Amino acid sequence: MNLQINSYQFGERPQVTKPDPEFLKVLGEAGVREMVSKHYDLLRDSEIKHLFPESVEGLENSKRNSADFMVQIMGGPEYFNNNRGRPMLANRHSHFKITAEGRIIWLNCYKQVLMQIEAPEHLIVSFWNYLNVFSNWMVNSK
Repeated sequence: MNLQINSYQFGERPQVTKPDPEFLKVLGEAGVREMVSKHYDLLRDSEIKHLFPESVEGLENSKRNSADFMVQIMGGPEYFNNNRGRPMLANRHSHFKITAEGRIIWLNCYKQVLMQIEAPEHLIVSFWNYLNVFSNWMVNSK
């Protein structure tokens, strides 16, 4: 499977296409939550670990919020909207220094998790393509 990281130009805000909702159906909500949890576990040991909560409780809250968002973005229940309000991720993350290099680390951690998922390749690629473009929106520092 070829999961390439697109190049990034600071300030770029490309059009985002949501992942195929079938990915949620194949993984199920529990599978999405497990995927997000594994991603955060890798991030906690990465060069950008300073961007994530150090406490177990804080990390678990972040995992839940992120999983709620991913479930919702794939057409599942509106957990994120109900618990956090509408998604304003760039604003919510504005107090963190997120660089293009941090974006690559974040994506590479997701790539490791996605390479282990048992799902049709086109669904994994659809989710990857979403992450690849969506992650551009989060970069806020040169």
